[in-house]
Amino acid sequence: MAKARVSQRGRGRRRPSTWEISDSDTEGPTGAEADSEAAASAWDPAEKRRAAAEALRLLRPEQALRRLVVRVDPAILEDAGADILMEALDSLGCEYHIDPQRPARSLRWSRVKPEPCFHSVPPEVWAAGEQDLLLLLLEPEEFLQGVLQLTQICGSTCSVPWIPPESPACPHLAVIGLDAYLWSRQPDAQEMQQPENPGVAHAKVAVSWSEVEEALVFLQLWANLDVLLVASWQELSQHVCTFTKALAQRPFKQFREFQAFSFCTAGRWMAGERVTRDGTGLRGAWWRQIRQFNRVSPAMADAVVTAYPSPRLLQQAYVACGTEQERLALLTDLPVKVDKGKRPRRVGPDLSRRIYLFLTSTDPDLLLDLSS
Repeated sequence: MAKARVSQRGRGRRRPSTWEISDSDTEGPTGAEADSEAAASAWDPAEKRRAAAEALRLLRPEQALRRLVVRVDPAILEDAGADILMEALDSLGCEYHIDPQRPARSLRWSRVKPEPCFHSVPPEVWAAGEQDLLLLLLEPEEFLQGVLQLTQICGSTCSVPWIPPESPACPHLAVIGLDAYLWSRQPDAQEMQQPENPGVAHAKVAVSWSEVEEALVFLQLWANLDVLLVASWQELSQHVCTFTKALAQRPFKQFREFQAFSFCTAGRWMAGERVTRDGTGLRGAWWRQIRQFNRVSPAMADAVVTAYPSPRLLQQAYVACGTEQERLALLTDLPVKVDKGKRPRRVGPDLSRRIYLFLTSTDPDLLLDLSS
């Protein structure tokens, strides 16, 4: 009996209700519902088209130009002709900053990625042209001193005199007024006297145009370094603007190259013919393909398409022919529709032969049009 009371007393007491909180619980939909919503959003054709259109808009050169930043070293502004360069950058439409650079008297280009980056565009496209690009401006005298050093110490251990070895940028050099400087520094009787700075005077006198050209070839082949020789700040500004525009066009060109067929753009605005899975549009595409042959009128293309509405049907007709001559002349006598009062026409042997060779030949060098 005691045990029974204890048992009844134990059953009479209720444990307080408890709640277990799991880290995986969320207030939103369940995991299956969330996955289905994410999958529906990811595979929504309209959403994908909108994202692709927006990504393509951001890749356009005029949009990419706005995300380019040109960083100008303050030492460049000390030159009287730097105003021409700054006005050119201002009118270009890109962003430019006055920041100290290393080495001094240099310009650097950088690109700002759009936020967010669209997944429809490969990462390589957004990174196109992102490497640190540098254009170093040199005075003619400074450039000639480096050329003299290259001609005296030329070998496997030779380094580029103007750029530090640890520089991560892709360097380019620009020299303003080198031609005029060399002409003005022709050796004369006064320069034969002992100068105050022998190293500079030796650089002025000893370096000739032939040695400069030899150094340019050496820098391009050995150091992969391009040297731009300009006569004025105006010419330099034009080069900087052209280079900046080329950088803005690089992502869009890179995107075109990543397409399956970069030369073929889908859409009716490119005068293409859309072919659906049920075959709608195939006749129009086949008609356009025949029209691409030389000397083929719309009426002649109509005659071929009317007799054989698809390339597959024409290939089957070729297989049914017994001889090669029959295949070559299969389309010859097809009537071509003409206006009233004009004599009847036919497709003719020339176009019949070209279409047959086009559909059956495996020779990539075969010339279809003998009259071209």
